Amino acid sequence: MVDLLYRWPVAAKFGSRVPKEKFYVNGHVTDPIREKFVTEVQRITWAYKLAEVTINLPGSPAVPEVQVFQIDAKMDDVSEPVLTAIDKAIPFPVVFEITRGDGAHRSVRMVAAHKQLGVGAPQLSAYYSTGWQPVDTERKPVPTAITLSSLYTALLGPLIPAPVRPGEELPALAARLQTVRKLEREITALERKLRTEPQINRKVELRRTLRTKQSELEQQR
Repeated sequence: MVDLLYRWPVAAKFGSRVPKEKFYVNGHVTDPIREKFVTEVQRITWAYKLAEVTINLPGSPAVPEVQVFQIDAKMDDVSEPVLTAIDKAIPFPVVFEITRGDGAHRSVRMVAAHKQLGVGAPQLSAYYSTGWQPVDTERKPVPTAITLSSLYTALLGPLIPAPVRPGEELPALAARLQTVRKLEREITALERKLRTEPQINRKVELRRTLRTKQSELEQQR
């Protein structure tokens, strides 16, 4: 993961405020998530539209456009259920910038999930994020790309906490990271059991399983 912010192309600026109520209708938001919108979100702005008509990169069925949404948080952050509700209501990949604080204490983080479009509801990976950075952090140009699909891959690459393997596409990488997280949880649970298990033969079995899981984890990283 790399802490950075992108300097979005001026030609792609959209700058349209989106009422939260839009997501209550289109996002099929439950009452608990609606409460999160109310308590966590001050303002949602559809800030940039990265598309062929704005930045002259051809799209594809998988990545027809990429949208940038800026969210002003009422409190310290905006939770993933809110991001998911917005993401699922937008029929394109989305990159979020969440801003919190006031005045000199304002900070921002960039966060996104890999979104796969297809028949039915879009499929989202886990959310990947930079750390919090001052809002006046120097922004980097968006990566050079020849298609919107390759741009989307390049935008998400620095957010993802694992190196991209040669020739690895984002769907495969997202699946690999899900496997990594699952193995990490299993290893943590095994280590916890090992510390409290009183029987020697059971400890031997747990250590064997733990070594197997650790080897699998190294292969996936």
